[in-house]
Amino acid sequence: MNDNLTLLTLTVGEEAKQDRIDRWLAETCAEQHHIFLETAEDEAASPYAGLSRSRLKTLILDGQLRINGVISHNPSLTIQGGMVCELTLPEPVSAIPQGEAIPLDVLFEDDHLIIINKPAGMVVHPAPGSMQGTLVNALIAHCGDSLTGIGGETRPGIVHRLDKDTSGVMVAAKTAIAHQRLSVMFAEHDLTRQYTALVWGILKERNATIDAPIGRNTRDRKKMAILASGRDAVTHIHAARVLPPLASVVECVLETGRTHQIRVHMAHIGHGVIGDPSYGRPMRAGQMPDQALRDALAGLRAFPRQALHASHLGFDHPITGEALGFDTPLPADMEALIKGLEDAIAKRGKAKPLT
Repeated sequence: MNDNLTLLTLTVGEEAKQDRIDRWLAETCAEQHHIFLETAEDEAASPYAGLSRSRLKTLILDGQLRINGVISHNPSLTIQGGMVCELTLPEPVSAIPQGEAIPLDVLFEDDHLIIINKPAGMVVHPAPGSMQGTLVNALIAHCGDSLTGIGGETRPGIVHRLDKDTSGVMVAAKTAIAHQRLSVMFAEHDLTRQYTALVWGILKERNATIDAPIGRNTRDRKKMAILASGRDAVTHIHAARVLPPLASVVECVLETGRTHQIRVHMAHIGHGVIGDPSYGRPMRAGQMPDQALRDALAGLRAFPRQALHASHLGFDHPITGEALGFDTPLPADMEALIKGLEDAIAKRGKAKPLT
């Protein structure tokens, strides 16, 4: 056998219940991984690490599974007792994205994780139209040989994303084990994520919880919407200060993590994020009683991105169990926007910070 390949042989027990081959392999590999850890000193040496169902499905479609000696390309094949499954695991290959020497604001890094403060304007993952200059490109170059392979590629494991124009703290995995465990944490919401948003208008309540399901907008597939058939979505909000009558600075804590969750939820309650081109509804100049407020409103309407920043991320290290917490200050453009609004309102003698 090629020295660069790993061959796993697994046999379906006679007592096994009917199931898809990809699901059975995922569950069996997870069990074998736990058994391996009972005696192994190096967790990273486990050949079963990182074999999620999606990864196994890809391997099957690529012809890396033999059943009773015959290649199978069918991940939905029903298992039968006595089946001998031989799974070939190629060595990680270079990721399709290429590394680029892009400066990163690194908050923390070890053999398993890297935490960065993402600037606004940076796309997280390469996609058509944005194949270069992304966070993934930057991480591949920065991490180099410390990336041990995730999903069959030497790339960083992205377990959550920030929109291109949202700034703030993000975590990426450098190993398959860390990626797998972080994915579980995010799926089970076993971590703390807080955002700071500048939103239109003054909230009626200082503290509130928005519990409204989110799904794909049926009229515009690029957008999300509040839908009864959507997935559960919960955001806890706290008005840190008000800047009447134009805006509020709101701290948002995610209980769930749906696409565009904060932007959709804030728009749902009538306080869209300032600068949000998809969901925000800017105030109109006709609503302003004097020129000073009209000028301040013009500055808010001209803000070129959604005024949203991931300010805090807290979780237990997926390998060591150490409690980690990372805080990032507001970026300069949001600070300047709030300061300009405070100054304009102070001139009118109506600034009302909450204490």
